Amino acid sequence: MMKQFSFADAEFAAKKKVTRRERFLDEMERVVPWPELL
Repeated sequence: MMKQFSFADAEFAAKKKVTRRERFLDEMERVVPWPELL
């Protein structure tokens, strides 16, 4: 028997998956010396 997905389930699944853009931005946050650049 298949479990039916609710909107909450779909929302939760979407939150877990990190996009390539988010990964890139997280990486930039870590490696760029922002205070010095500003």
